[in-house]
Amino acid sequence: MTADPVDVVALTRALVDIDSTTGCERAAGRWLADYLRGRGWSVVEQRVDDARFNVIATSGDPAPGSSPEIVFSTHFDCVPPFFPSRIEGDRIYGRGACDAKGILAAQVASADRLRSDGDSRVGLVFVVGEERGSDGARAANEAAHGGGSRFLIDGEPTDNRLGVATRGILRLKLRAGGRAAHSSFPELGESAIDKLIDTLVELRSIALPRDPVLGRTHYTVGLIAGGVAPNVVSPSAEAEIMFRTVSDAAEVRRAVAPLERRVAIEHVLDVPPVRLRTVPGFDAAVFPYTTDIPFLPRWGEPLLFGPGSIHVAHTADEFVSIAELTAAAGHYVTLARALLSS
Repeated sequence: MTADPVDVVALTRALVDIDSTTGCERAAGRWLADYLRGRGWSVVEQRVDDARFNVIATSGDPAPGSSPEIVFSTHFDCVPPFFPSRIEGDRIYGRGACDAKGILAAQVASADRLRSDGDSRVGLVFVVGEERGSDGARAANEAAHGGGSRFLIDGEPTDNRLGVATRGILRLKLRAGGRAAHSSFPELGESAIDKLIDTLVELRSIALPRDPVLGRTHYTVGLIAGGVAPNVVSPSAEAEIMFRTVSDAAEVRRAVAPLERRVAIEHVLDVPPVRLRTVPGFDAAVFPYTTDIPFLPRWGEPLLFGPGSIHVAHTADEFVSIAELTAAAGHYVTLARALLSS
């Protein structure tokens, strides 16, 4: 086991400097697995597809079929475009600096510290694919042995606050059909675009579910496509809607069912909202985004915590504060000790 403490800044920059946009995580996974082995961790490269793998690490050689009592987990894939790290003042800039490679570095540092203090009940679960469907987390859930772990501390940018709850998502595609005609005789056709527009206007007036903690359901019309040419009455049109849910997705589906008199509604994706464990002494908040937590139930009762702000994640100026990053490593240790003693 390596005695030197983890250099959180150096580890963050090393990870950021490897392009691991979703689908291209192999090089980052290889580097990370080798790094952890070099520090004395027992590492499993869990295959997700032909090119990518999750990195799951435990202290020493655990008993067959056993899991650590507590695991730190986050993802090492990023959204595009890739750009490397740089330091300006107290900030590390770069793709993944706060979402979530800085978080990963802080988790490694805290797990190493716990292990050096003699506590081998901690593990690491680092996954691919979080930014596009959570296929890595789905695979990692199958790797939890026996009854799994007691607690899962998932890392996402929360400004070093614990999550009370996170919203879910529901993606629906609205498809409108029409009949093409020459635009000089619109009465001979049927405009799918007009149907779609009327549907989206009606959607604004529909009452969507509310929750006393998570608030009201809201949505974004993220994609619209339709038509064939400016001088043709459109025969087809579609829009993709992302709902940020506060309840079971079935409640939203029931609320929008009246729209089906104009359009067909296709179910694309559903991730449920999650209620989370908190620990006294930490600030806590509700977060409107989704995480890998719904896909990792076998890894234990979930908590959500991490340095960095979601407001700069996915942006051209993504960064994490070095002070906040360093503090997070200590906070993870405190969280783990509180949970292990509970």
